[in-house]
Amino acid sequence: MANKFDELLIRLGTGKWNYLYFISVSVWFFLIPPQSLSGTYIAPTIPYTCRPPRGVNTTISEDSCTYFVNTSSGSDEVMPCTDWDFDTSVFSSTLTSEFQLVCDRGYLRATYQSMMMFGSFFSPIIGGFLADRLGRRLVVIVTLSLFTVVSSCISFLSDFTAILAFRFVLGCVNLPTFYILAMEVCEPKMRSFVGVLTALPWAAGTMAWGGVAYLIRDWRTLQLVVSLPNLVIFPALYLMDESPRWLIIRGKHEQALATLKKAARWNGATLPPEDDLRRTMRDIEAETTSSTEKGEVKSKNGYLKSLVKFAFILCKTRKVTLITVIMFVDNLIGALVYYGISLSGTSFSANPFVYMALSGLVEVPSYSVTAPIIAKLGRKGPTCIGFLVCGVAILALAFIPSDVAWLVMTLAMTGKLFISSAYQIIYVYVTELFPTEVRTTGMGSAVLASRIGNVMAPFVTDFLGPWLPWAPSVIFGASSLVAAAVTLLLRETRGAPLPDTIADLETIGKRPESVNECLLDRSRDAADPGELVTLSH
Repeated sequence: MANKFDELLIRLGTGKWNYLYFISVSVWFFLIPPQSLSGTYIAPTIPYTCRPPRGVNTTISEDSCTYFVNTSSGSDEVMPCTDWDFDTSVFSSTLTSEFQLVCDRGYLRATYQSMMMFGSFFSPIIGGFLADRLGRRLVVIVTLSLFTVVSSCISFLSDFTAILAFRFVLGCVNLPTFYILAMEVCEPKMRSFVGVLTALPWAAGTMAWGGVAYLIRDWRTLQLVVSLPNLVIFPALYLMDESPRWLIIRGKHEQALATLKKAARWNGATLPPEDDLRRTMRDIEAETTSSTEKGEVKSKNGYLKSLVKFAFILCKTRKVTLITVIMFVDNLIGALVYYGISLSGTSFSANPFVYMALSGLVEVPSYSVTAPIIAKLGRKGPTCIGFLVCGVAILALAFIPSDVAWLVMTLAMTGKLFISSAYQIIYVYVTELFPTEVRTTGMGSAVLASRIGNVMAPFVTDFLGPWLPWAPSVIFGASSLVAAAVTLLLRETRGAPLPDTIADLETIGKRPESVNECLLDRSRDAADPGELVTLSH
């Protein structure tokens, strides 16, 4: 089925019809970072001072969380502080100051950031289920509409619990369906390019987030300003068509035919005669009816099954156990360190706005040169080097005085550059290490691990960091070194055949050269960064 439909895409070529999808999804990825990384400016760590009741002789504690009431008996009574004065020299208004998220409420800053990450636990389930049944375009329109409305409404909410609930909804509706739609209308030779094309706007959006936050220091205005631009995508959605691949599989051949004709007209291409097209579509549907039904079940349950089958995978053989554990560790640490460094603007820099802009800038080479590097050097070495250099750079921050600003910034950006590269490579690596028999489950466990890392990162930077300033550097640096060390235990997969069964792991590397050459193309297809580069976000 894939080959037959890809032949149609090759006949259509790449033109205005495809560019509409590619540019729209790129704009969308440009607009996501202000929501994913919003805690940096919406709920930052800011200096505060306890404001005790007037007219009482008090002494404020060093952490400004309690105060001592001086009594005539000479014994001081310890009282919890309930009001604070916040420093407004950098931010005029934040969630931190408005809802007093300090002291015993300080964990709520991290909770605000992590709620969207927590919601993303459910987005693969929701996205796969709805997109396979209702179609890609409808799901994209509905979820982008919800995302725009919910993110805009946050700026008007006056209840912090409601804000957390809305952040959770944002994570749930931030589905990968738009990206899938763009990839399904892309001819094979352009998929790697489109993958990079959608990753670079993420980096650009990160840089822009720092610039917009520099200009707008009130959190409500800032939240609204970065949410309303989502509306620019909707005119393009009106012009888009449903994925012809999905229409064919669902038996909607006339709609698929109309869509393919429109695509050919926009691209200036020539399609086969209508009778041949209808025959091809019937063949595709007939060949894939049973496999599609199985695939839908796998798509719907793959993420859940990864939770249920995880323990069973570990018990199969020593080699698959090793791969599963190491990939779980690498993905968890990759996400933890990537988002941890991204959210550390107030910890690693005196200027969080410049920090965010540079943080996005250093991701550009990570996305641009990773594919050619792993094509030449393989997966294992670059992954280990990425984790190792990041670990050394970030761990060194724990021993560098904060007043040496240029060195702190250099080390932080070095860490971000190398963790971004390592994080991209492991998404290629995981597909090549797991055999076909358990590849979906293995990928599910890897995605699960990265979601856990995403949720953990804000608590390290925003909750633990203010109490122990050296802790984030030590945790991120040491964990990166651990990831580098355990990755050394994996085999190299560059140019190797993809294993089909768990039993194949025992014999891989012992097969005849002719078999290796026969399967080499499959290995390259699995490592296509165009289909993997976006998954890490």
